Formats: sequence, C-alpha cells, structure tokens
Amino acid sequence: MRIVVTDPIISRFASLLQETAPGNEWDFVAALSPEAQSEAIARAEVLVCAKLSARDAAACTAGFVHITGSGADRVAIADLPIETVVSRTSHHERSIAEHILMAVLAHQRRLLSVTEQMRSGKWRSVATETNTALHRTLDELTIGFVGLGGIGTEAVRLCTGLGMTAVAVRRNPATTQEAHANLKWVKPMGALPELLAVCDVVVLCLPLTDETRGLMGTTQLEQMRSDALLINVSRGDIVDEEALYEALVKGEIGGAALDVWWEAPDGTDAPESVSRFAALPHVMATPHHSGHAGQTFARRATEIARNINAFKEGRTLSNIVGSGPDPRAAPPLPL
Repeated sequence: MRIVVTDPIISRFASLLQETAPGNEWDFVAALSPEAQSEAIARAEVLVCAKLSARDAAACTAGFVHITGSGADRVAIADLPIETVVSRTSHHERSIAEHILMAVLAHQRRLLSVTEQMRSGKWRSVATETNTALHRTLDELTIGFVGLGGIGTEAVRLCTGLGMTAVAVRRNPATTQEAHANLKWVKPMGALPELLAVCDVVVLCLPLTDETRGLMGTTQLEQMRSDALLINVSRGDIVDEEALYEALVKGEIGGAALDVWWEAPDGTDAPESVSRFAALPHVMATPHHSGHAGQTFARRATEIARNINAFKEGRTLSNIVGSGPDPRAAPPLPL
C-alpha cells in the first residue's frame, strides 16, 4: 500500500514505522511544500497525519486515515469520503501526568520566583526573612480534575500516590472505573463550582467541544481559591483568555501553568498571547510539550503501524473514530 505521512513529528520514527509495517510504499512528505503534500495526500491509500484541511480531505481517497494524536479537532473528518476509516492514538498520559505533578511542586515551592531572587543575588528564606511564606507538602493539597479521561486517570494515580487528595467532575461519572478508588469524589460537570471552591490545584484535561469552549471564564475563576493554581493541558480555548489574564494580574488566583494556548505558533515564533502571560511571575509557560516524551511517540508509531497492518489484512483496528453508519461523526474524547 502507498502510505503518505504528513506529520513531521511521527516522521522522526520512520524506521520504527517501516519495520513494524513492512512491505508497503512509505512516502514521508512533511518537508515538502503544501502543494506537494496535497498532491501526495490525493494519491494515498493510507494517510498518517496530525492535521488535514477540508480541501485536502475532500480530495483524499485513502481508505484509512490515522491521526497521530488523540485530538481530532484539526482533521476535517466530515469532509473525508464516508467509507474512509479513521483512527487516532494517544500514549501521552504518563508524560502529561508527570508534567502536572511538576507544575504542582514548582508552584508550591515558588520555583520561578525563588530562582529569580537567587539570580539577582538575594537569599530569602525563613532563616533570613521571617515573613517568608512556608510551603505546603503534597499531602496537604486537594487537586481537582475537570475531565477524567486517560490523562486525568493517570494524573490521579500519580498525585494520590504521593498523598494528595483528588476530586473530579466529568460528563458521565458513572463511567469512572480505575481512578475511582483514588478519588475522594467524582461528580457531574454541574458540580464544577464545588470543585473550584475546595481545590488548591485545578487541572483542565478535557477535549475542546462546543460544550467546553470558554468553560473557565470570569465567574469560574472567581470561584477558585485566591492561592489556587490553574493547570491547562487540554486546549487554550477552554479558558477565557482575557478573564484569566485579569485574574492573574489582580492576584485573584495563585498562578497558572499553561501548556496550551489560544493561537498557533508561526514556526518557532510564539503566539502573542505567550509574551504577556509568560511575563507574569506566577505563570509557568510551556510550548504544548507536556506529552512530548520519546516514549509517547514511539508507542504512537507502533500503534499506527500495527493498525496499518490490521487494515491491510482486514482485521479489527484500535481507536476508531466514530461508530455506526457514518464513521465521520467523531465523538468527543472522554470527559
């Protein structure tokens, strides 16, 4: 089969893909012009991509499209031929869970501000300045998860394993399984105000949908504790940008750890929103890299290749997007 790969990240694992799914014609086109990529997409029997425009989707005749991540919001699935089968993959849960834990610890130990003080030659601790705040240990903290899919479940496991108390809200609490034993409680999304009021850390780990866009606005930020940390590892648009900036500037919340943003970068140039948030002393800013462990992509490449083998041989595929007569109807990821 002719397999076209447009994703530059998964292309770094070309050898693993080819070794796991041998006997195919692999075409890695990420470095080509958009026009050349479009031509390749139109000829593909299998397409491996992170994003796909409506125009390219309409011209694509591939029988199988494999998205290289868990989110389908950048792939125009609705414009693909109705018979095209679409799968996605994840394997980033452990890496993102560790990122969440890192942010919690950095916030509690005031890592950013203390490092800046040391750089300027200042040694401020309770031993030298009696009004210096004491930090808390993890077993004193309550962490709340807004959304409880694979990322939330793994983060609950890590955080509660170190003594944190965890609570959560999700669309369907009845689907909570392995994480439930480690949660103090899990409630429907309507209990979000309760979660915000009791948590020292609030983690957003849910997909961007019409339902979740702008979920965290002025009202919700006012419901958070004044020393609480907001961590967003989902999508920027789940948070109202202006409301968050105002809350941080006014000190209405304790800080934010932002791994996702409201705009896309232009090459290596960060979006404008990054500069003003990163300039705030209580903001941790990262370039959407919380899931970028080598393990994440090696496992993704392996699953993609195995799914290609299964498609070629007519076997069952993993992580198919949608169900029923129209596979283009992609359901949101679990909350």
